[in-house]
Amino acid sequence: MKIYTKSGDNGETGLFGGGRVGKNSPRVRAYGEVDELNALLGLTRAKVLDDRVSPVLLELQSDLFALGADLATPEGEGRSTGRLKEARVGRLEELIDEFDASLPALKNFILPGGTGAAATLQVCRTVCRRAERAVVGLTEVEAINPALLIYLNRLSDLLFVLARWLNHEAGTEEPTWES
Repeated sequence: MKIYTKSGDNGETGLFGGGRVGKNSPRVRAYGEVDELNALLGLTRAKVLDDRVSPVLLELQSDLFALGADLATPEGEGRSTGRLKEARVGRLEELIDEFDASLPALKNFILPGGTGAAATLQVCRTVCRRAERAVVGLTEVEAINPALLIYLNRLSDLLFVLARWLNHEAGTEEPTWES
């Protein structure tokens, strides 16, 4: 199988289940943002040397691949696999609670920073929020799996907690916002 198909040379791309749309469509924009987040999580995983966080990031990457496939499949298409399940949201909540349990309570807003891995997770968090906004934009024109928005919202919370946790484990003080 060749990597290049030439079928997208006119600015269109194929969706799972058939059909073609412009590469600037809200659907393609949304799954493109998710793809960027997935790639950034891969970069972050290369920086994270913690045996507790690295497998979590790999798990999140797998979820994001499923989420992207879900976005690339319009609702009503007869595809039986690839839909992100709402149970994955529960898994994110478990992880948030697990990692947050050992963190000091937040008393101030914190600024992104600290260790390289924690700072990169903060960038992942902001890309996740951008992906969430793109998916919200898609919902304004097409129906989607409602679990996707909930998942992305919870994922940004988890990325924030993981960044704080890595700083805490490294003994790195979190910079706080002073007004």
